[in-house]
Amino acid sequence: MINRERLAETFKTLVMIDSISREEANVSDTICRMLAFLKPEIFIDKAGSKTGSNTGNLIMKIPGDKNISPLMLNAHMDTVSPGKGVEPEFADGVFTSKGDTILGADDKSAIAIIIESLTAINENRLSHGPIELVFTICEEIGLLGAKNLDFNLIAAPYGYALDTSDIDAIITQAPAANQFEINLYGKDAHAGAEPEQGINAILLASRAIAKLSLGRIDEETTCNIGVLEAQGATNIVPKHVRVKGEARSHDEAKLQRVTDTIMSAFESVVTDYQNQHRLDDLPKFNASIHKEFSCTHIPDDHPLVSLAQKAAGELGRKMAPKRTGGGSDANIFFENGIVTGVIGTGMTDIHSTRESIRLDDMVKSAELLVEIIQKHGKNAE
Repeated sequence: MINRERLAETFKTLVMIDSISREEANVSDTICRMLAFLKPEIFIDKAGSKTGSNTGNLIMKIPGDKNISPLMLNAHMDTVSPGKGVEPEFADGVFTSKGDTILGADDKSAIAIIIESLTAINENRLSHGPIELVFTICEEIGLLGAKNLDFNLIAAPYGYALDTSDIDAIITQAPAANQFEINLYGKDAHAGAEPEQGINAILLASRAIAKLSLGRIDEETTCNIGVLEAQGATNIVPKHVRVKGEARSHDEAKLQRVTDTIMSAFESVVTDYQNQHRLDDLPKFNASIHKEFSCTHIPDDHPLVSLAQKAAGELGRKMAPKRTGGGSDANIFFENGIVTGVIGTGMTDIHSTRESIRLDDMVKSAELLVEIIQKHGKNAE
C-alpha cells in the first residue's frame, strides 16, 4: 500500500527546500500543493507575526466519513542550521546529506510520512475519521510555533506528533523544563596593578556553579549550565558574567527544588562575599527563570496508547510506552488539553551533519500511521 519510491521522492523534495526556523513558508506552500487532492480546509494562523517567521502554523482539516472527534497529526516544518542548500544522497537504503549540512529528516521525514500515508489511504479508498494536520513553525528554537498556535482551530482531543527516532515506541512521558539566566556583577580593576580593588565576577560565578549538581541528578531529573559568558581582557578583572542553563524533571516538585537550589547557590556566594568584605552594593546578581514547557504524562491505558499498540499489532509489531528526556510540540499540545504521544520516523544523529534515515524505517512508520488512522475511524463503528 505504501509506495516506497513516491515516499522517497516526497522526502527528497522536502529536504531540498530551505526552511530553517523562521523561514518555513516555502515548505508550507509545498505541503498545501502536495495535499491539495484531498480538498482540505486550510488555515494559517498568526504565529508568524508573533515569532518573526515568514508564515504561521499550517492547519489542514481533512473531513472523514465518521461522526467522531478528529485525530490530530503533527510535525514541524523548520530545521536547524546548517540547513540551507541540502543535497540528499541515497545509498544502500539510507538517506544522508553530502556532509556539510544537516539532512533535515528532523522533521521532514514526518511530513513525508504523513503525506504518503494520506495519499495511500485516498488511493485505496479506505474509510477514516476526520483528521487535523498541524504543521508548526519554529519548533527548533523553543517550540515557539506551538506556543503561539491558535488552539481554537483544533478540535481533536488527542493525536500524535511524529518527532522522534524509535519506530517501535510511543513517548508518553516527557519532562518539564525551566530555563534560567543569571547575571552576576562584580567590579572591574587592573588585573596586574590593583587586582585587590576588583571583584571577579567569573570567580564568584564559578564558586556558585561548583556548589551545583549538574548532569543527571536522578532518573527523572537533569541540570545543565550551557553558557558562561563574559567580555573583557586578560588584564582586567571581569565585572560581569552571564550564566545560562536549564533544569528538567518528570516531577514538577523536583524541578522546583533544583531551580531553587541554583538560585540559592548564587545568592549565598554573593552574600558571603559581601559579609566577608563588609560591602552592601557589590557583588550582586539578578536572575530570570522561564518555564520552557510542562511535563507530559499519558497513562498506559489511554485510548491514544491503545490505538497505536493495536495498529502495531496488526502489522506484527509491538509498541511500548517510553519515557524521554527531551521536549517537543507534544508538551505544548498536552498543556493545552490535547493529549499527544510522540512516535518515531527512524531519524538518527539529528542536528548534525551525520544525520541519516533509512527508507525502510520511513515505510514502517507510514504503514503504522495508516493503521492508526484506519483504526481510529473503525473505533466509531
